[in-house]
Order: sequence, then structure tokens, then C-alpha cells
Amino acid sequence: MSNDESADPSVATLLDMMAGHRVTAVIYTAVKLEIPELLDDGPKTAGEVAAKTGAHEASVSRLLRALVTLGLCTQRGDRFEPTAMGCHLSGRAPGSLRPFAVFEGQLLTRGWAGLLESIRTGKTASELAGITAEQSFAQMAESGVADVFNEAMVAFTRHVAPAVVAAYDFAGISSLIDIGGGHGELIGTILSAHPSMRGTIFDLSQCAEGARRHLAETGLSGRCEFIAGSFFDAVPSGSDALIMKSIIHDWDDARSLKILGNCRHALASAGRLLLVERLMPESPTVSREDRMAALSDLNMLRGPGGCERTEGQFRTLLAHAGFRITRVVPAGFMNVIEATCV
Repeated sequence: MSNDESADPSVATLLDMMAGHRVTAVIYTAVKLEIPELLDDGPKTAGEVAAKTGAHEASVSRLLRALVTLGLCTQRGDRFEPTAMGCHLSGRAPGSLRPFAVFEGQLLTRGWAGLLESIRTGKTASELAGITAEQSFAQMAESGVADVFNEAMVAFTRHVAPAVVAAYDFAGISSLIDIGGGHGELIGTILSAHPSMRGTIFDLSQCAEGARRHLAETGLSGRCEFIAGSFFDAVPSGSDALIMKSIIHDWDDARSLKILGNCRHALASAGRLLLVERLMPESPTVSREDRMAALSDLNMLRGPGGCERTEGQFRTLLAHAGFRITRVVPAGFMNVIEATCV
């Protein structure tokens, strides 16, 4: 590399981007060794961390130095402690992001290795392996990988749900069904903020135990039930509104229309449909929000085969399913897309 090239700051920025997978690996390794929890108990030396984890001391020291450079730890003398950002990786932290770090490092990193073939063919990882997205989700459940996925979604939703409750006015909704609601993190937050509302979690049967446990822990079992089923088959009726978070982005237009059609059938004419989704910008910029949307979009290509849609694409999709968008409410880095029946 010439002196001119090395003086160009864009070169260093580009090299940093290309090494992004290393950052994921460092964070994943730290959380699997439970280093954030160890440092919760007070500053420790590399030797103390190595003794607690059973790992190689010199290598642990190198890992801890890397965490310092990422702003996840600080070093004072020979002792290390977590930063405010690093504390989010501890499983003990309120709203811990540890499950999402495991999800990224254990599952997504492996899946993204085949992005080149997905771009070349337009096929998902499952399709390239000769199986459907639905079969892939079933295999996840059978292998236990679904537990990693569900825990990551709970961790993610804990940071999304408060913004949704703060941004959207749920007044006038006395009964709400969370379609694909997992363990009930979103609807639990909504119900806690609206004591007169009743709720339902609708998802596959493997989510039942986690959902009922969460409802019991939050004291919401008396106001919320779990119903098992697939949104591809039918959606429960009888509620004022249906809400779905990060569901439609999972699926291509044909599968999305099947889900939305079932929602339209389940809602009365005055019912509301609420989609909590990212919005893909018409012309992306270098902002963090646009980058998150674009990378999520590629994750959908590699994963279940869906996409992140623009507001215009959502309007078209929903119109084909018998809905009309009435408003779009920003909620943090997500949005609440409100639609009514046509």
C-alpha cells in the first residue's frame, strides 16, 4: 500500500467494515464464556477471568483487550470492567442483549456465509438446500435452534415494545391479538400500559410454555391467553385489532398476502391491523437507520425469503389484501403501520 493510499481515511474505514465479522466473533465468544456476568461482580484480571471460565489465560487477555477497543470494557492497571454499553451483554442486565449476541454469532454468521449464492440466484439458504422456508422453521423447532431464535426475538422486542407503546395511541382498543406473538413480550408491554385491555397471543404450539410463563411472571394471565395455530391456516377472530411485529418482512408477497388475507377475514369491518415493521427508504442514505434496514433486508433474502418494504410497497401489498393504510407512526427504529379494512 502506498503512502498516499494509507493516508486516505476511507481506506481505514473500508478495512474496518470488511473486518466486521471479527467484531461479531469477539462479542459472541465473550458472552459464551459469560465474561460480562463475571465482570458484573467487579473488576477482574485476565488471570481471574481465565480461572473462572477455564480458558487459556494469555488468550483471555487478548480477548479482553479487544473488548476494550470496542468500547465494551475498560482497563485500569491489570483489571478489566464493563462499560455502560458492555453491561447490556450480561444476562443479568434488564433488557439484556446477550440472547441476540448468541443469535448473531451462532446462527446468522453461519447463514450469511452463503449470501453470494443468494444474490446470484435470488434463493434463500433453505431453497438452495432444497427445502421450503416453512420446513426450515420446523427443523429449527426440532433441533432446538428455535430456542436461540425465540430468546433473541424476546431480547429485541424488549427494546422495541416501549417505543411502540409510547408512540401509538391504543385508545379505543379493548381487545388485541398479537399474531406471531412468540412469548408475549410485545403484548405484555401493551397490556401493562392499558389495564382495561384484554389480549391474546397467537403462535405455534412450541411458544406456548414460554408465553404462559411470561404472562404468569408479569401478572397478566388473567387478561391474556395463548392460542396455538399457524397464521397461514387461519387467524383468531373477535378482537378490535390485530398486531404483528416483524412478521410480514419475513415473507415474500405471496405468503404475506396469505397471512394478511387471514387477518382480513378475522377482523370486523371496523377492526384495525397494526404492523410493527422497519421501513425501507426509497433512496437509502448512510444513516444508521437506513443501514439497519438494508442489512435486515439482506437477512430476509438469506433467511425466510421476505424483504424490508418501502411505505409505498406496504400500501400496495395491504391494498391487495383488502386494507388501507390510515397512518404510519415512527416508533424508535421501527414504525407502527395502521391499516383499516376496505
